[in-house]
Amino acid sequence: MKKLLYLFTLSMISLAGMGQVPDFSGTWKLNNEKSILFEQFSLAPGQLILIQTADSLMVEKHGNFQGQDYVTKDKFSLDGKECINIGWMDSKKTSTAVWSEDGKILTISSKVPTQDQGEATMKEVFQMVENNLKLELNAASSMGEMSETYLLDKQ
Repeated sequence: MKKLLYLFTLSMISLAGMGQVPDFSGTWKLNNEKSILFEQFSLAPGQLILIQTADSLMVEKHGNFQGQDYVTKDKFSLDGKECINIGWMDSKKTSTAVWSEDGKILTISSKVPTQDQGEATMKEVFQMVENNLKLELNAASSMGEMSETYLLDKQ
């Protein structure tokens, strides 16, 4: 009985230490001065609209790439299961979203087929830093690798 009580107490302490996952919901605007952008071909969204529920995250990105405005809309399940969204040029983007052990950081890993029969990979890491949203992007394809860090202000 003591062993059972000990295990129960230990599991409750572990759960209490994990805390609540952050709610990224809201409209976020890119803070250019505090962000680290890839010089030639930045993928930075000017605005993010995030809607988070207990089991999903909807991400709407508004941006401009080489003079062309764009809007992308993705929905990710927050249970670690694979989900499919529309990728570049109507391709199939396959993604998984996983919380860190402490429940404070969300990592979304995605794969998108490319025109050269290869694939591009992206890893987006979401976390709250004070009152701002920090989003780290790492992408790789046959054209090379890039990384950017966006700091976004809540609107």
